[in-house]
Amino acid sequence: MLQITENAQLKEFNSFGGEASARWLCTNNSPDNTLQILNKIASANDKVSIVSNAKNEGVGGAMLTGFSKAMESGFDVIVKIDGDGQMDCSFIEKMIDKIADGADFVKGNRFFDRELLSQMPFIRRLWNIGVGFMVKIASGYYNISDPANGFFCIKTDTVRKTNFNNIAKRFFFESSLLIELYYTGASIKEIPMPAIYADEKSNLSVFKTLVTFPPKLLRAFIRRIALRYFIYDFNIGSLYILFGLPTFLFGVAFGGTKWYQYSLINQTAPTGTIMIAVLAIVLGFQSLLAAAQYDMSAKNMFEANE
Repeated sequence: MLQITENAQLKEFNSFGGEASARWLCTNNSPDNTLQILNKIASANDKVSIVSNAKNEGVGGAMLTGFSKAMESGFDVIVKIDGDGQMDCSFIEKMIDKIADGADFVKGNRFFDRELLSQMPFIRRLWNIGVGFMVKIASGYYNISDPANGFFCIKTDTVRKTNFNNIAKRFFFESSLLIELYYTGASIKEIPMPAIYADEKSNLSVFKTLVTFPPKLLRAFIRRIALRYFIYDFNIGSLYILFGLPTFLFGVAFGGTKWYQYSLINQTAPTGTIMIAVLAIVLGFQSLLAAAQYDMSAKNMFEANE
């Protein structure tokens, strides 16, 4: 499944899906004559079908439309690449092999090769690392090293289990998909692949994502913790959170309040008062660290219930 937005990106088509049962080319109401070119390609190849959204719904909107078409057509596996030339289609076969070995979702990882990684623009690399870390915490997939990579392969059965209503239609698509896959119990694997960057221009605004992504990821994290540790289950991780979070917050609030009160009267706080705040902060922080360690090592309960 190839998402096309501009004529220049059609070069990706020639290297994509030579052995695929079908190829869906998704276009988001492109303002140029991309749709006409795609229709011409489709007319010459019976394996090619066009998916054209009436309005630009972003990469997520194009992919959700493509997912629906793939499910209707009865395909077993869906491969998604972008039409910007950054994804090496020779890795598709390796992805399919991982699916055959039992994975539900396979994605590329550009961070295995340090030499090739150096080709990635510094700002984009920094953004991928920072946002990638937050996506790990929000999704619960701590084993994923490159969550922002949009080159992936997924079982159609896994797509059917995914709640489309919670998947974003814009640039948050890949992150929201990983978050929702957690609730399907999907097994996710990565394969090393190079970072390919030339002179293409990205529509992704680093500043905008730094403003919009964190609140969404925070909500996803709180939702996952609530469902995982308090609604569907209650375990030692739940106890760590119940004790650690209020204790830590009490220590910070109590210590801050006392520091402010005694600073107003220009006096040093009593040792006992200081130790109450310190002890609460240390114990609370240690409990939260234990909760994080448990969360990282515990098996996905939704996978266990498969």
